[in-house]
Amino acid sequence: MRGLMLFLFLLGQLLLAQPADLDAWVARTQQQFEVPGIAVAIVKDGQTVLAKGYGVRVLGQPGRVDAQTRFGIASNTKAFTAAALAILVDEGKLRWDDPVQKHLPEFQMADPYVSREVTLRDLLSHRSGMGLGAGDLLYWPDTTFTRADVLRAARRLPVDSSFRSRYAYNNLGYVVAGEVLRAASGLSWEAFVQQRLLHPLGMTQTRITSDGLHPESDNVAVPHSRGWRLEGTLQPIKPTRDAVWAAAAGLKSSVTDIARWLTLQLNQGKLTDGTVLFSARQAHEMWTPQIALRVGDPHPLLASTKPLFAAYGLGWSLKDYQGRKIVTHSGGLTGMVTLTLMVPEEKLGIVVLTNQEEGGAFQAIAYHILDHYLKLEPRDWIAAYAASTAESRKKANAEEAKTLATRLGGTTPSLALSAYAGAYTDAWYGAGEVVAEGSALSLRMRGTPDMHGPLEHFHHDTFIVRWRDQTIPDAFVHFGLSPEGKLTGFRMKAISPLADFSFDYHDLHFQRDPEAATAAQ
Repeated sequence: MRGLMLFLFLLGQLLLAQPADLDAWVARTQQQFEVPGIAVAIVKDGQTVLAKGYGVRVLGQPGRVDAQTRFGIASNTKAFTAAALAILVDEGKLRWDDPVQKHLPEFQMADPYVSREVTLRDLLSHRSGMGLGAGDLLYWPDTTFTRADVLRAARRLPVDSSFRSRYAYNNLGYVVAGEVLRAASGLSWEAFVQQRLLHPLGMTQTRITSDGLHPESDNVAVPHSRGWRLEGTLQPIKPTRDAVWAAAAGLKSSVTDIARWLTLQLNQGKLTDGTVLFSARQAHEMWTPQIALRVGDPHPLLASTKPLFAAYGLGWSLKDYQGRKIVTHSGGLTGMVTLTLMVPEEKLGIVVLTNQEEGGAFQAIAYHILDHYLKLEPRDWIAAYAASTAESRKKANAEEAKTLATRLGGTTPSLALSAYAGAYTDAWYGAGEVVAEGSALSLRMRGTPDMHGPLEHFHHDTFIVRWRDQTIPDAFVHFGLSPEGKLTGFRMKAISPLADFSFDYHDLHFQRDPEAATAAQ
């Protein structure tokens, strides 16, 4: 009998064990994708079987990444916001299908009907009709806007699709949801998440935002970037400020703490001591598809990752892999991308945090771990994601080159350059200005200090803005004229497909402000 018990114990430990080659795999991933630091945790059957750091927090400096190193988990924060609201649903203080205006009467969207009908469920599942990333320029790159500014701007953002007709990922909805939580609970989003989730979970290393974290003295990973083209020299950059959109992307956490979070999720809201933070009913609701996602064809080397279904729940993405349901989310900030992933059927959770912008790195690690626990044939995910990344960038660069090749030679602006200088206003973003600097022009986005760069003439009345901050993608700036030949304003559009969707230039429509001309500098 004792021999059988020992055998079963050893078998259980073998099933819990992480891939034997994981250290070498992560090292190879770091080298392939040039990632300074990575942290990985694995949860299996209620236990954290791995929580480990690799590499350095800052390129060229000795500080090592460990299991307690904090990374910006970005949109992985959305699941915390959904869970916080689930607690209030359990307490009867709100319902998923409450109209937002029940709790925030002042909230408005561009369409009066949608303003009345949009619910928490709509916001959390990205089906409100707002466009992909609509309004993201209100907080990223770092801005001077407040949370109140973001809510006011929602009524000016253009509607991109019919209400509830399709999925369009959107951070603004979660900022609004965070304010609904405040109204329903009497606590700020920050205080509620700290008191009702982080504290009972023992997530002592997690911080609500980057405020108060200092890379020089704290165990925190620093973001790294090659610039928006992802082709320059890798270098450390300043962290993204995230207080305004904290409910969408604010948390800073370690793999040790996120492992606790995944354990709670896999246990349907119950702590290991039996304490219930949110009910199994609400856990099921958050993992239930709310809106379908389109399933595209991946690179041929990634064909086995193509799901049979894909959907979004409440704070989580849902799909399948090799016959198992996957509950997952990724997060991206400038210079830092992360992933959480669960296989409920296997009671398996995986978290990968990185301080670089290569999504292929966390995917290659996650699928390697998945294949191990699902007892699948090992695949070279590192090579596959490297090939997919290279092909995507090649196509994007070719598309950009094709766009730039449409330039018409021999044209000049319709007006003298000094005539373009002046103040402009967009209905949802606010103020911008074109400044005459000697014989050239530059564009400044008043609410975003880093968005300042020279305007390079392209053809006719179209220019290209080359932002001085190399993490911000270039954009076309097209000036419009009235039939009388007077300047009316300008529109913008990202040039390259590599531009992140959060750079929602296309939603901007700056109008000339004739009463507030800017003096030439």
